[in-house]
Amino acid sequence: MPSPAPGAGSLPAAPGGALEDLRASVGLQIADETLLRAIAAGLADVEKLLREVVRSDVQAVNDAALHLVEAGGKRFRPLFTLLSAQFGPKQDDHVVIAAAAVELVHLATLYHDDVMDEADMRRGAESVNARWDNTIAILTGDFLFAHASRLVADLGTDAARIIAETFGELVTGQMRETVGPGPGDDAVAHYLTVIAQKTGSLIATSGRFGGMMSGAAEEHIEALRRFGDIIGTAFQISDDIIDIASPSDELGKAQGTDLREGVRTLPMLYALADPDTDPRLIELLSGPIADDVLVQEALELLRASSGLERARVTLSDYAQRARAELAALPASPARDACESVADYLVARTH
Repeated sequence: MPSPAPGAGSLPAAPGGALEDLRASVGLQIADETLLRAIAAGLADVEKLLREVVRSDVQAVNDAALHLVEAGGKRFRPLFTLLSAQFGPKQDDHVVIAAAAVELVHLATLYHDDVMDEADMRRGAESVNARWDNTIAILTGDFLFAHASRLVADLGTDAARIIAETFGELVTGQMRETVGPGPGDDAVAHYLTVIAQKTGSLIATSGRFGGMMSGAAEEHIEALRRFGDIIGTAFQISDDIIDIASPSDELGKAQGTDLREGVRTLPMLYALADPDTDPRLIELLSGPIADDVLVQEALELLRASSGLERARVTLSDYAQRARAELAALPASPARDACESVADYLVARTH
């Protein structure tokens, strides 16, 4: 990514529609015009690279790999990589490569998640497993993991080790979720560990890569890693709340997916722990719910339960912890932008 020029007139034009979509999806608030245009240009470079690296001469592979890339999405991981790079003196192609790599890893996990969840929608479009089949979806996810590894290999041995460790965290988190808490384990603590590994770990790596590739100070790289880990967990808690509180047309996917799969998210776990929870809700949460009418009944009971409010309190705590990590970074428009995301995660759930 080219370094931002000191004069606003020499900066690349920012695509207004893309920036508005970005603000809407992650609550990004950037008042500094120079930073805004630099991030917009960086994201455009990431999008171009994503499409280049996943193309294949095999038409079926090409179509399936491009399916989610072209569906768009928040692109929070590459965005955070680009923002984190603002804390170092270097702004070059390695930052863009790192940003594209973490997004490829994220997309690969989505292909696999849709198979496990038997989802038929993703980002407002038909999922790959629904459009083709589970085998194609799994192999496409593997294909994206391979290309992410190839990109990171160009960033050096430290980056390759970090992405390998991140792969391990992602898989371990999924295994923890699949197996569930053991006898005597605290269900809430188990769940928070799962989402820290499944979501927080890759966002932490995004921040770490941004700092590393830009030559940021070691203490700033570590602060970005910790912020990413916490804010990633907060994102998942926020999504869990919205999955219960918002209708399907706002989600871009079927509502109540976790209820259908028997996955207990944080609001559900808090509701189950409350002795005053409606017995009917406890009955409904005892296993997967296949019937649409029962899913709607469970959603209504969850909205009226204490679990939803307790999850909001936990989310606020995570957002506060994330903001505290940013205090270690120098004051700048990039730090302000990160703080705005933490604020947005809380605001979007009310």
